[in-house]
Amino acid sequence: MANFGYESITVGATAVELADSVRSGRNRALITVETDQIRFRSDGPAPTASEGHLVDAGASVILESAAELVNFKAIRVTADATLKVTTDERAGVA
Repeated sequence: MANFGYESITVGATAVELADSVRSGRNRALITVETDQIRFRSDGPAPTASEGHLVDAGASVILESAAELVNFKAIRVTADATLKVTTDERAGVA
């Protein structure tokens, strides 16, 4: 049986993480940026408005491990942004 999670996140001037209920027991995520740019990091430290991977509105990010889901953090670049997140569990992925 599939183990899916979903959330909509508003990304503001303070870095945000994925909710525990969405990432727990899952090891993959599709994150779509719906409005305005964000920066993200998935290595632990929080991004800033000028540091981290830049993602434009309309683009997607794919995370492929439980560690990336746990460590994912995002922050807006200029204006608040909305993320749509779907997570799942893929067999054979740590």
